[in-house]
Amino acid sequence: MTTVEANGVTLGVEHFGDAAAPLVLCAGGTTMLSWPDTLCESLARGGRHVVRYDLRDSGASITVDPEAPAYTLRDLAADAAALARELDDRPAHLAGIGVGGMVAQVAALDHPEAFSALTLAATRPVAPGPVDDDLPDHDAATMGRLFSRSMPDWSDRDAVTEYAAEGAEILGNDPAVTRAVAARTWDRTPGTVPAVQMANQLGIVFARLDCKPRWRERLAELAMPTLVVHGRRDPFFPVGSGKALAREIPGARLLVLERASTAIPDAAADQVALAMLDL
Repeated sequence: MTTVEANGVTLGVEHFGDAAAPLVLCAGGTTMLSWPDTLCESLARGGRHVVRYDLRDSGASITVDPEAPAYTLRDLAADAAALARELDDRPAHLAGIGVGGMVAQVAALDHPEAFSALTLAATRPVAPGPVDDDLPDHDAATMGRLFSRSMPDWSDRDAVTEYAAEGAEILGNDPAVTRAVAARTWDRTPGTVPAVQMANQLGIVFARLDCKPRWRERLAELAMPTLVVHGRRDPFFPVGSGKALAREIPGARLLVLERASTAIPDAAADQVALAMLDL
């Protein structure tokens, strides 16, 4: 892992594979660890230079004030384009997961010259907040269980990792895998300030961003090969969100992971990698 200066900010990155190979740039949702090691390694074996990175206010990227971010979704999209140009002279395959998928959509729309292909995983075509009438909202029962829990002591590593594992069980993800990722996230977070630890674990800084103007109405402008990946069991961004993206982006392919929820499980890593390599 290292850092790269792009768009005037410091971004934490990790490289997999041959740096001379075509670039696949993976935007975190919000930390880079939302992209599984197994998937990054599979892409690298397929002849790609994979770089996953932390969004601002997470991981090794610049952290200022996650409780009051002074940047917008458009700034994060510009970060992605600038980072792609910094890493390779050729257009990159941009991949975004969760809120990183929102960054990726806007980046591809605003900076199409920087990207050659697009993968959107576990995301939706509208910003955090109320959804459009034709899109599925978060599953109410699951969200009730998820958000009715007491917050952990964010300065206590064990409490934080256990909280993450409990949340994974509610969402339908693997608790053991999530616990391990939460521990790695905690270890990578600069300091133990509770607000910073919470921002890294939950990505809540994203909900505080200015995400206007809307971009859904522009999806038809996308002219690059696009893969939409979505878990059939995702209660946070239900699969109808992925189906909408695939309908509205010209020529997009939809890959539904039948046994997956919000995360890409290791068991599906090779399947997702093959689909990404096929773009």
